[in-house]
Amino acid sequence: MTNMKTKSLTTPILALAAAVVSVAQAGTPAASTPPPVSTGDWLAETISPVTNPIYFEDPAIRSEVRPIYMHHKIHSGFATGEADVDVYALQFRWAITERLAFIATKDGYVDTDIGAFGNPSGWADISAGLKYAFIDNRASEFIFTGGFTFEIPLGDDDVFQGNGDGVLNLFVSTAKGYGKLHLTGQAGVRIPFDGDEESAILDFNGMIDCRAHQYFQPYVAVHGLHVIDSGNGSSFGGVGAAVNTEGYDLINFGAPQADGETHVTVAAGFRTHLSPNFNLGFGYEWAATSPEGLFDDRITVDAIWRF
Repeated sequence: MTNMKTKSLTTPILALAAAVVSVAQAGTPAASTPPPVSTGDWLAETISPVTNPIYFEDPAIRSEVRPIYMHHKIHSGFATGEADVDVYALQFRWAITERLAFIATKDGYVDTDIGAFGNPSGWADISAGLKYAFIDNRASEFIFTGGFTFEIPLGDDDVFQGNGDGVLNLFVSTAKGYGKLHLTGQAGVRIPFDGDEESAILDFNGMIDCRAHQYFQPYVAVHGLHVIDSGNGSSFGGVGAAVNTEGYDLINFGAPQADGETHVTVAAGFRTHLSPNFNLGFGYEWAATSPEGLFDDRITVDAIWRF
């Protein structure tokens, strides 16, 4: 009799306990898993070029704000001798549509330390324009973009800006993905509206990067320019005639002695993605051809906030 009572009480208690456990398990949310590092979109895992930021344009269409700092060392063989230049700039890009973007690529403040020549400083010229992705094939991991910028000569001549009547920059930019590896290339031509004051220049840039980790995406880049039609040296009170080189990316001397010259620099560095919308970039760049002109080496640091 006692055993029968015990069984009759135990059975509903066990059933009730099982029901409570079942309800509790059903109401407990599953443990959340951290989001994967990979976004599944190859283009989202490519990086914007760090070095030569004025003319090496990212083919991707993105909305972003990008503060940039560059510390440039002038080569000892240049007319000024060894000197330092610091540039503080801010780029802006706005994706008007999925394929069309407004871009503002050149501006900022230039601060120099040129020893016997003093320490002139002032504002850089301003460049802005549009770019359009003619091909954006995510399945094939390929994008091809074309665009232009127009440089407005609003800068200070103390830092070799503000000469000429403006420069039209026409370019194409492309990228191809191979899993974690990405190849990015650009070619463009700078066409001055005053060919006496400024030179016409052909630009070419290439980069390979590898998404080794979310926080470490190293790259190697090559940047080059070729002077296809030099100015007559009348810029900056005849300074253009006195120098025997062009100014790479920031300065256009219109130097007749630079006609037909080609300059190449090599860069290496990395980007780190602190979040999907924020990353930091670092690059070290040095002259790879001789004579080096005014390029000894350069450090570039930037931050990109995408929205």
